[in-house]
Amino acid sequence: MSIRVRLQRKGKTKQPFYSIVIANSNSPRDGKFIEQIGIYNPIKKPYIVEVNVDKAIYWLEQGAKPTNTVKSFLYRKGVGYKKHLLTGVKKLIFDNC
Repeated sequence: MSIRVRLQRKGKTKQPFYSIVIANSNSPRDGKFIEQIGIYNPIKKPYIVEVNVDKAIYWLEQGAKPTNTVKSFLYRKGVGYKKHLLTGVKKLIFDNC
């Protein structure tokens, strides 16, 4: 079973609103999911992206693979950098300050 971090579409016609969810790769786009970790609203100018960084890091460490769009959102929010630093702390490369 492969776990993905992806967008789940919500909202009315021509007014999309997306949730960033953790889901099984076999489940449909708007189907069953494991956990919701954020939102993306492309209608607002500038667009809104909110992500729970701790939950995102937890699922990435568990082996979840983000889609390209979600990956760009996560890295803009600093999830990749924080995960990199936490990996260094676990390997005793960095001090836990």
